[in-house]
Amino acid sequence: MQVYTEQKKVGKQSVLMGKKVAILAAATVAGPKESLGPLSNFFDRHYEDTILAEKSFERAECRMLEEACYLALGKAGLSPEDMDYYLGGDLLNQVISSTFCARSLAIPYLGIFGACSTLAEGLSLGTMLIQGGFAKYILVATSSHNCSAERQYRYPTEYGFQKPGYSQWTVTGAGAVVLGPAGGKGPRIEAITTGKVVDAGEKDPYALGSAMAPAAADTIYNHFVELKRNPAHYDLILSGDLGGVGKKLNEDILAGKGFDITPYYTDCGVLIYYPHQKVNAGGSGCACIALVFLGYYYQKMLAQELKRVLLVATGALHSPTTFMQRESIPAIAHALSIET
Repeated sequence: MQVYTEQKKVGKQSVLMGKKVAILAAATVAGPKESLGPLSNFFDRHYEDTILAEKSFERAECRMLEEACYLALGKAGLSPEDMDYYLGGDLLNQVISSTFCARSLAIPYLGIFGACSTLAEGLSLGTMLIQGGFAKYILVATSSHNCSAERQYRYPTEYGFQKPGYSQWTVTGAGAVVLGPAGGKGPRIEAITTGKVVDAGEKDPYALGSAMAPAAADTIYNHFVELKRNPAHYDLILSGDLGGVGKKLNEDILAGKGFDITPYYTDCGVLIYYPHQKVNAGGSGCACIALVFLGYYYQKMLAQELKRVLLVATGALHSPTTFMQRESIPAIAHALSIET
């Protein structure tokens, strides 16, 4: 197996990858609310209910994740046996959706957790494994489900609990990616900036946009500084799931640091639903960035409508236990520069 030596550490957090690793295929599976949103036509599979004829919401989430994985493998013309590793993660305790999916796939498995930043974490680690010569093909996948996440982190949806206007709606869906050696038309992962944990002191589990925005701004700022770039370097800067509140805060923080990202910037949590769908500040969850980037923007990159994208996935790293202990909410963001 060829070992690449072109990777280069830049500063404390960033790595130049040499464009040797590409996204060979991507697939998305969407839940009912997401299937009624503005990007519905770009998702591979849709469901009209949240239970999927399964016995629980957790089993339904696992089923969507499995389907996304097999769809991505089919698009790449590969099988589970061709994969060197499966990197998967989700929002549930012990990443059970990804682990049970790994049971079905029977691929060497690395379970990861970055909350809603899990997709970017998986893409980063998978790219490094291939770039370092430790693998040829890697499957990366993630999922979230509104009902399973609400049951774990807040109140089950059956309670009908009224949420504040700054809260976000956990996306029901799954996305999967096949990474492999560049050479075809798939977009290449050109640089990675790994985030640091940033704690802004937010303690409200509904105010996730406010909790995550400082982490997003920190990672984007260090990406620009370490790689000597500015917002105009990219056709699009896409954050994961800050929603309307977090998106504005992210813009304000970076403007205070001398970077005006607004002309190039949008957020998946803002894009995935229509305003009339009553999602308050927007979408969140691991599947938020998975559906929007892998479903919509990945297709635009394949069509050469976008040539450089900075993908910034954010995650709130709290748990029901830390909330009950009145801890604040640590957050993280990972950034990937993706080019056609």
